Amino acid sequence: MSGHRIERLNADIQKELADIIRELKDPRVKGLLSVVKVSVSGDLSYAEAYISDAEGIVKTKEAVEGLDHGKGFIKRELGQRLRLKKTPELRFIADDSIACGAEISRRIRELNSGFEPQE
Repeated sequence: MSGHRIERLNADIQKELADIIRELKDPRVKGLLSVVKVSVSGDLSYAEAYISDAEGIVKTKEAVEGLDHGKGFIKRELGQRLRLKKTPELRFIADDSIACGAEISRRIRELNSGFEPQE
């Protein structure tokens, strides 16, 4: 399968997963969750979704447990929304990139607050 089609499918799955996650009623899957990246295998049989929570890796791991619990529902919804011939098996992976990014931003602001420009 051509690379640009897989890239487009990655983006479509990422967008739809984000919408589906917002609709879930599982209390573990609440908060500031984000689908950071989706990577579909070349034969379209598997998709890895990297999930991140702004509250840190512990909350992210809890959310991944909730997503794993609702994997069947999520896969069915994804298949209906994207109208795929074969919907890939989903694998959710906890990622702490949002929390790391927030920490880096905080440190940069902290460093800049101590810096006074010279005239």
